[in-house]
Amino acid sequence: MKKTMKEKGQAKLIEMLTSAYWMELETVMNYLANAVDLDGVRAEEIKKSLLADVTEELAHAQAFAGRIKQLGGRIPGPVGFKTSQKSLQPPKDSTNVVAVIRGVIDAEESAIEHYKHLIERAGESRDYVTQDLAVRTLADEESHRTLFAGYLKEYSKS
Repeated sequence: MKKTMKEKGQAKLIEMLTSAYWMELETVMNYLANAVDLDGVRAEEIKKSLLADVTEELAHAQAFAGRIKQLGGRIPGPVGFKTSQKSLQPPKDSTNVVAVIRGVIDAEESAIEHYKHLIERAGESRDYVTQDLAVRTLADEESHRTLFAGYLKEYSKS
């Protein structure tokens, strides 16, 4: 049985939502790992910020999972999970706060680009609920990137 254009569009949205779901869960893992692993006085503000953002990123993953289900998709278990945030892995030197900040910015920029594509695709498919979810998540990620860009300015001075 051939899929209609609408079904193909919905399948693509589910695929993109699944990628977003994985991105958010990987971010949760990396933020938690870095928040616990970082050492030193200069790390304290970054650790607090990362831990606070774990809750927000997890809420994003939950929202994406819910939307996948609403569209008739299946929420995948971890068997097919592949990591992609190489720059956000805890650095060998646990006092290298700047490496973590750069990793956060890199991960946020990847998420921002993905959500922009998701917004576009959802608009083309006239799926305004998915589009709204992606727009709200994009706003959160842009705000987070701005915060960490500010940290980078400050921490790069020394």
